[in-house]
Amino acid sequence: MSEMDASPDHPPKPARIGILPIDDFAVMSYAATVEPLRAANLLAERPLYEVIHLAQGVGAVPSSGAAVVPPDARVGDALGLDMLFVIAGGDISAYRDPPLYKWLARLAREGVALGGVSGGPVILARAGLMAGRRMTLHWEYAEALAELSPDLAIERTLYVIDRDRMTCAGGTAPLDMMHALIARQHGARFARQVSDWFMHTDIRPPVGPQRGGLAQRVGAHTPAILDAVEAMESHVADPLDLSQLAGIAGVSARQLNRLFTDQLGQPAMRYYRALRLGRAQSLLRNSALPLTQIALATGFANSSHFSRAYSAQFGQAPSQYR
Repeated sequence: MSEMDASPDHPPKPARIGILPIDDFAVMSYAATVEPLRAANLLAERPLYEVIHLAQGVGAVPSSGAAVVPPDARVGDALGLDMLFVIAGGDISAYRDPPLYKWLARLAREGVALGGVSGGPVILARAGLMAGRRMTLHWEYAEALAELSPDLAIERTLYVIDRDRMTCAGGTAPLDMMHALIARQHGARFARQVSDWFMHTDIRPPVGPQRGGLAQRVGAHTPAILDAVEAMESHVADPLDLSQLAGIAGVSARQLNRLFTDQLGQPAMRYYRALRLGRAQSLLRNSALPLTQIALATGFANSSHFSRAYSAQFGQAPSQYR
């Protein structure tokens, strides 16, 4: 029986949900996590969730925009939480906070369920709390985390619930994750009411993709182009040559180049190099990997070769960008 079926004379205590935004968090991810809890309280006409905002310092936590979140408590306080969500964005690769990691580990030992949103799963992973657990995070951070921690079971999905860990890609995906949480605790019918409150009528499954389809991202619908780009995205560290791409696409090398030039404005191998350099830029932005390791991870023979290609593409050296 769900908590919504409990006797009105003896309503259950509200679940205590901690929300820990990290400096430069995205407002979209924050709102999509917190607002369903507020709406659940409103629609139930009684407190189902007690939301407690936390901070690491003494002041309000700034978002990536103009919004700030004033805290109700501090990291380390004894709060009797049932669950804690860490919401992070921005340059999470540069973030290090060993005292926070220890506190999160203590909460885990005490049986508190832990969640991470957008870049928040990176913090949980660095605290050693995602070992042996399936997880997801925003696609912008996924590749860097996979390079640094290849043993993690990272999935490119909207959200993952693995026992007492909930990880989410951020953006609007927390709406889907919180729907699943509310449905589990208070029933599917009530969770649907909460989702309808936000016009969130198309509830996505956890395995939904984080990004638009390949055709939408590439800007072309020709099967040969899509087959070639899919192969390129799967072979970033070990680039294929033009004849291999053409074989995968089922056309001649000359025809593949003509299709890329006509529809995407550049030959296939130039497109491929730009794709690899884009991945490299993401690693520069979201990881502390040395240039040599980034070069190898994106298919360049060495750091000097990578630096020349990067400078030609973006007009500045990788070290300057970082």
